[in-house]
Amino acid sequence: MARRTSIDIIWPFVRIATTGLVVAAVVAQLVRTVERALVAETAHAGHLPTVITNFLSYFTIQSNIAAAVVLAIAAFWAWGRGRDADAEPHGLAIALVCVSTYMIVTGIVYNTLLRGVALDQGVTVPWSNEVLHVVVPVILLIDVLVAPRRRAVRWSAVGIVAVYPIAWAVYTLIRAPFIVAPATGNPYWYPYPFLDPHLVTGGYLGVAGYIAGIAIAIVGVGFLVVAAGRWRAGPLAAPPAAAADDDDEVMNG
Repeated sequence: MARRTSIDIIWPFVRIATTGLVVAAVVAQLVRTVERALVAETAHAGHLPTVITNFLSYFTIQSNIAAAVVLAIAAFWAWGRGRDADAEPHGLAIALVCVSTYMIVTGIVYNTLLRGVALDQGVTVPWSNEVLHVVVPVILLIDVLVAPRRRAVRWSAVGIVAVYPIAWAVYTLIRAPFIVAPATGNPYWYPYPFLDPHLVTGGYLGVAGYIAGIAIAIVGVGFLVVAAGRWRAGPLAAPPAAAADDDDEVMNG
C-alpha cells in the first residue's frame, strides 16, 4: 500500500471541485443560449432543438463535459479503492490522458485562434467562457504534472486520444451544410470560424489546413501528456499484461 501524502488527500477535492465548476459554467452558458432563443424574432433563431444541439456540438462543451465526468470518477476512485492503490487503474489513466489532452488543446486553440474573434456580448457568459477555455485547461495541465497515483500508459494511447477529435471533425463537417445558423439565417452552421469554408481563405482546402494543424497539436500534446505520465510513474508503470488486467477496474470506483 502506498504511503498517503498531502497531495493524495487534497487532489480528489480539486478534481471534484473542478467537476462542479464545469457543470456550473456549462449550465450558465446553456441557460443564456436558451434565453436568447426564446426571445428570438426569427424562426431559425428560436428553434430550440437546433439551438441546443448546436450548443452541445462545440468541441469546448463536449471536452469540458468529458473532463468533468472523468475527474469525478477519478475523485471517487481515490476515495474508494484508490486509498490502498499504488497507481490509478489503466482504463482511468487512458481516460485522463484523453481529457487532459482535449482540454489543453482547447485552451491553446481558443487563446491563439479565437480569443480575438468579436462576439455579441449577450451571446456568452464572460466568467463561464473563461472557466471553460482557460481555467479548466490550466487545471488539467496541473493535473498531468502533480496528480498522485499516476500510472504510465503505452505510447499507443496517443492513437486513442486522436479518435474522438477525428470523429468530431467528421460529424461537424457532415452536419454543417444541413443546419440553418440561428444567429444569421445562413443555410449552414459551423461551430468555429476556422472550420467555415465560407470564411476561411481557400475554402475547404483552407479548412483542411486548420484541421491538419489542430490534429498535429492534439497528437503532439497527447504525446507530451503520455510522456509526463510515464516519467512521473517511474517504477509504478504496469507491464502490458498487468495493464490489460487493470481494465476491469476502469470505472468501478
